[in-house]
Amino acid sequence: MTRSIVAVPASDPIEVMTALRGALDRSGPALLPLAAESPHKDAPLAAHHGTELHEVPHATAVVIRTSGSTGEPKNVVLSCDALLASASASESVMGGPGQWLIALPAHYVAGLQVLVRSIAAETTPVVLPPGRFDTAAFIEASKQLTGDLRFTSLVPAQLMRLLETRSGVTALRRFDGILIGGQALPEPVRDRTQLLGLPIFRTYGSSETSGGCVYNGRPLPGVEMNIVDGQVELTGPMLADGYLADDGTIDHRRMEGAFVEREGRHWYRTGDLASIDDGVLTVLGRADNVIVSGGINVNLDRVERIVHTVAGLEDAVVVGADDDRWGQVPVVVTDVAGSRLDVVQDAVATALGKPARPDRIVTVAAIPRLLSGKPDRQAVARVIAERA
Repeated sequence: MTRSIVAVPASDPIEVMTALRGALDRSGPALLPLAAESPHKDAPLAAHHGTELHEVPHATAVVIRTSGSTGEPKNVVLSCDALLASASASESVMGGPGQWLIALPAHYVAGLQVLVRSIAAETTPVVLPPGRFDTAAFIEASKQLTGDLRFTSLVPAQLMRLLETRSGVTALRRFDGILIGGQALPEPVRDRTQLLGLPIFRTYGSSETSGGCVYNGRPLPGVEMNIVDGQVELTGPMLADGYLADDGTIDHRRMEGAFVEREGRHWYRTGDLASIDDGVLTVLGRADNVIVSGGINVNLDRVERIVHTVAGLEDAVVVGADDDRWGQVPVVVTDVAGSRLDVVQDAVATALGKPARPDRIVTVAAIPRLLSGKPDRQAVARVIAERA
């Protein structure tokens, strides 16, 4: 059996939530939430807001179009059961159902899941105004929460901006749980949140796992983790059914490398290097975010993690750049002036060896970001290439 799917603009999360109810209880069509100004207008699957597109399997509730910030965008198929299983597991870890403040776009899985959790909890979320994240708007919105339990979901860049002011910290203290995902939380920032006693849940997951499915390194109920060839694999009831091609058919090419069957179970191969110690997952970086510098493989995610420990560079981005001598070198990109290259190089060399030392620090007016708040790494790399 199949059902229709409609593209809906995600500019008004409450309207998305109304349509999402019908998608989850199967009384309405499945949804493809899109940014008001979708960067994928040329994709047939994502072409027309408010119109019926292709038929999808009847169990499908939502198709999430990923940003493609580090590669080709994907159309991730999420079932009703997967989304609700994720919401239920999150609720069990965070202390129960509550009211949410949605600060992330509803066409990204983290924003969409705030709506799913709100539907499951039978609460109405408080919505930030559309557009780029504004700390003053967040602070005011946090005062509108009336639920017994109060939650929000942020990316590290948003959290860091709120930590800059006393009023921002006061707003964060209004919450009983704050999900932080999308990228690694810099260690100095994590230490500060612990000193402040903020209820932070560092989440790990992706659109293929209906959002975060590992909280503070431990899997949510029903989730299992495994390390195969150095990469973490995940399984559980919140796993996506797969990918759609832009013509609406199953994208077997993309699924072949990402989803595997093992002993009758469906696993998602994340592409992230990781380790598991005493049941706690530590993500080391993307297996494909590697450059070869002077014949040595250098994982840029690991370099970036060390760079974030240097004062003033907690929000910096590390990308690879071509180099006549070494082939490729790491480059630190920041919007904060004044960092000393020798301090950064010493910190990285001590932790990862000399080949991983950044070649230079590039200061920009503002780091390019996606609507989700995560760095747009492709745009950052273009900036470096233009300045070469």
